[in-house]
Amino acid sequence: MASLYKSDAGHIYRRLLGYAKPYWPSYTAAIVAMVIYAATDTGFAALMRPLLDGSFIEKDPATIRLVPIVMVLLFLLRGSAGFVSTYWLNHVGRNVIKTLRAQVFEKFLLLPTAVHDQSSTGVMLSKLTYNIEQVAESTTSAVTVIIRDTLTIAGLIGWMFYLNVRLALFIFVVGPLIGWLMRYVSIRFRRYSTRLQDSMGDVTRVAEEVLSGHRVIKVFNGQEYEERQFEQVNEKNRRMFMRLVAVRAISIPLIQMIAAFGMGGIIYLATQPEMLEKLTVGTFISFFTAMLMLMGPLKRITNVNATLQKGIAAGTSIFEVLDEPSEPTGGIRTLDRARGNIDFEAVEFSYDIDKDIVLQDLSFSVSSGETVAFVGRSGSGKSTLISLLPRFYDVSSGRILIDGHDIREYGVTDLRQQIALVGQDVTLFNDTIARNIAYGALEQSSPDDIRAAARAAYVTEFTDRLPEGLDTLVGDRGVLLSGGQRQRVAIARALLKNAPVLILDEATSALDTESERHIRHALATLMKDRTTLVIAHRLSTVENADRIIVLAEGRIVETGNHASLIEQSGHYASLYRMQFHDEPVM
Repeated sequence: MASLYKSDAGHIYRRLLGYAKPYWPSYTAAIVAMVIYAATDTGFAALMRPLLDGSFIEKDPATIRLVPIVMVLLFLLRGSAGFVSTYWLNHVGRNVIKTLRAQVFEKFLLLPTAVHDQSSTGVMLSKLTYNIEQVAESTTSAVTVIIRDTLTIAGLIGWMFYLNVRLALFIFVVGPLIGWLMRYVSIRFRRYSTRLQDSMGDVTRVAEEVLSGHRVIKVFNGQEYEERQFEQVNEKNRRMFMRLVAVRAISIPLIQMIAAFGMGGIIYLATQPEMLEKLTVGTFISFFTAMLMLMGPLKRITNVNATLQKGIAAGTSIFEVLDEPSEPTGGIRTLDRARGNIDFEAVEFSYDIDKDIVLQDLSFSVSSGETVAFVGRSGSGKSTLISLLPRFYDVSSGRILIDGHDIREYGVTDLRQQIALVGQDVTLFNDTIARNIAYGALEQSSPDDIRAAARAAYVTEFTDRLPEGLDTLVGDRGVLLSGGQRQRVAIARALLKNAPVLILDEATSALDTESERHIRHALATLMKDRTTLVIAHRLSTVENADRIIVLAEGRIVETGNHASLIEQSGHYASLYRMQFHDEPVM
C-alpha cells in the first residue's frame, strides 16, 4: 500500500484485542484459569515452609501426611488450569485470525483498481498469511505469558513480602533496571519486526513472480538472474531475523544477570547473624524457592516481548490495509437493464495528479446497438478509455453517461451488471470449465444455459473430447487449457451474461485461424442489438465496425468507418498500410 499508517503501539494492540470481544466468555474462562495457574506457583513456594519446618524439623505427623496430598492436588489443579487457559485462549486467537483474514480478503476484493496497480501481489499475500500469523501469536501465547506470568510474579513477590519484608525490599533495587531494559528492548523489537515483515513480503513477491513467470524464465534462461534476485531478498530477510534474535538473545542473559545480582544480595542479607536468628530453614527455603521461581516468568516475559512487538508491527500493516478506502459503491439510482446509449463528455483522466494526462478532452457518443472500435498506437489510451466505463477508474474531469445519466449516479453493482468484458488477458479460476463460464452472479445459471453458451463459443468442440467434459478442471489460472481455449471460455462467459454493453479487448487475439472464424460468427450473434466497444490492435478485425475512433496521445484524431478513414489517408490509413506490409506498428 502506498499510504503511510502511523499509530501508537497501545492503540494498535487494543484494537487487536477488540477482535476478541465477541468471545469474552472463552476469554474470561482462560483468564480465570491463568489466575489459578499462577496461584499454584505461589502455592508450591508456600508449601516449602511446612514441608521443611513441619516434616523434617518438627516432625509433625499431621503435616507429614498432609503435604504429599496437597502437593498432588496442587499439580492436578495446575495441569487442569493450564489446559483450560491454553485451549480457550487459542480458541479465541484462531477466531480472531479467521475474522482478520476474512476482513483483509474482503478488503482485497473492494480495493480500488489503482491500489492493486500500485501494490505488489506478493506483499499483499504476505500480509494475509505471514503477518496475520504474527498477530495470532501476540493474541494467544503472548497474552498467556503476560497475564499468567505477571500474576505469578505478583503472587511470588507477595509471598516473599509476607515471609520477610526486609529481604523482599531488595527486589526493588533490581526491578527498575529490568523495567528500563525491557522498554529499550521493546522499541528495538518493534523496529526489527516491521523490517522483517517487509522483507518477508519481498520474499513472497519474488517467489510469486518466479512461479507465475516460469516459462519466460526458462525461455530466456533467467534462472541465474532470478536466483540472484531471490538471494538478495532472502539474505535481507535472514539479516533482519538475526537482528531480532540478537536483541532477544542479549536481553535474556542481561535480565538474568541483573536478577542474579539481586539473588546474591538477598542470600548475603539472609545469612547475616541477625537475620539467621529470625529465619527458620523452611521460611528461608520457601523464600529462596519463590525467588528462583521468579526467573522463569521473567525470562518468558522478556521472550514474549519479541512476539508482542512482532504482533503490533503486523497489526499496523494489517490495519493499513483495512483502513484503505474501498472503491466507491456508486449512487442510489438503480438500473435493471440499460438500453446501451453511451456518452463521453469532455473526459480527461490521469492515473496520478503528479503524472501526465492520459486522456484529454474526449467527447463522443455511442448509440444503442452500435459497434465502435478504438484503434491507435500502443500508449494512445485505448485500454484506459475502456476501463473508465465499468469504473475501474474514475474520470479526472468530465463525465460518462449511460442512458443519459452519469455512471456515478448508478450503484456500481448495477452498472457492472450491464457490461460484459472479454479481454486479451483471460482470467480463469482453478475450477471447472462450467463454473468458469457461470462465474459470480451467473452461478445460478442452468446447465442447459451454460452448455448453450459453451456451444455458441465453440467451447464444446474441445470439451466433448475430454472425459469430464465441461466439468474438467482448468488448473491454476487456466494453465491446463491452451490460449485459444481460455479465450473461448471467456467468450462463453460473456455470452451467458447477456449484458446490453459488450467490451471486446482484442477478443480473438489468442485464437488460431479456424477458431477465429468460428468465434467471429459467435461474436456477430452476441453483438447483435448490443452496444459494443472494441479495442483493436489488428485492424482487419474492425473493418466491419459501424464506426472507428482513432486515438493518438490520449486524443481523438479521426472518426469514421473503415472506408472513409482509408480515403482520408490519415492516421488510420497509415496504420492500416503498415500492418498489411508487415511493418511493426504497436
